[in-house]
Amino acid sequence: MTAAPDHTPIMQRPPLSVRMQPWIPVLLIPALVITGFIAVGNPTSWLTLTVSGLAMGMMIFVIASGMTLIFGLMDIINFGHGAFISFGAFVGVSVLIALGGLTGVPSLALNLLALLAAVLAAMAVTGAIGWGFERVIVRPVYGAHLKQILVTMGGLIVAEQLIQVIWGPKEIHIARPEMLKGAITILGATLEKYRLVAVVFGAAVFIAMRLVLRHTKIGLIVRAGVENREMVQALGYRIRRVFVGVFIAGSALAGLGGIMWALYQELITAHMGNEIMVLVFIVVIIGGLGSVEGAFIGALLVGLLQNYVAFIEPKAALVSNIALMVAILMWRPQGMSPVIKV
Repeated sequence: MTAAPDHTPIMQRPPLSVRMQPWIPVLLIPALVITGFIAVGNPTSWLTLTVSGLAMGMMIFVIASGMTLIFGLMDIINFGHGAFISFGAFVGVSVLIALGGLTGVPSLALNLLALLAAVLAAMAVTGAIGWGFERVIVRPVYGAHLKQILVTMGGLIVAEQLIQVIWGPKEIHIARPEMLKGAITILGATLEKYRLVAVVFGAAVFIAMRLVLRHTKIGLIVRAGVENREMVQALGYRIRRVFVGVFIAGSALAGLGGIMWALYQELITAHMGNEIMVLVFIVVIIGGLGSVEGAFIGALLVGLLQNYVAFIEPKAALVSNIALMVAILMWRPQGMSPVIKV
């Protein structure tokens, strides 16, 4: 019988470079903010651009978070996601116009109440449209990516035409609720009230999604389904219902992002969803498919970078996010925080 070794096992701590790996994507955000401060030079302009970039990033995250879950869990390339953005914007703006008595008074409570009603209406309608979209258009082409691209693109075109039939072909200029108009001055920087609200609201959505995905049973099933859907199904869970629920939730989040983006731009068109989808796809790709945390980091990077570059060199803003995507994928081909399927 072999004698036990007379030495005491030693647990070696991983080197700092290994322990820092999960935090590197997060550290890119403060690194970009510091770089922006150096490049812009003017502290007040930098603060204004930073808040604007954070607001833009938060709104893109709300839209992209639903898409990254659909992409990661269901393996669906949904080019029709932009239709949910446009429908959410038009439905939400219609509610705000109908509640003009609440949005036009100088009362923050009444203004937020009207905004909440518009958000709930936008999410309800786009969630219902998403249910029908998945059942009629997406379900017959599960597993066929080329067909998914074709049919969802066709669905987007039909949806845009339907919007023009219902609301008309002209662009609609909208006004924000009375207490969300204008700006406040902090440390000499002019900060729009609505952008501050968008930052807080987007952060709240991220925290809520993280809590649901990390600390609830349905969140556990969704995350497990992203990594290994066959095992989840073998354990007795009806993964098909989970698929449908995720698609509805993703569509509702697109509608929420649509009304937020509409108030950000103060202008809506039938094609607005299609126009923002370029940024959404960039965020989904660099964040890592199926990763809400990755989408959050990617959206903030996209929003901040576009605002800094647009201020320093406006012509370069068009390609700045493409360059960001190329750089991230050269560094991490699977994205910053990928969900690995087994």
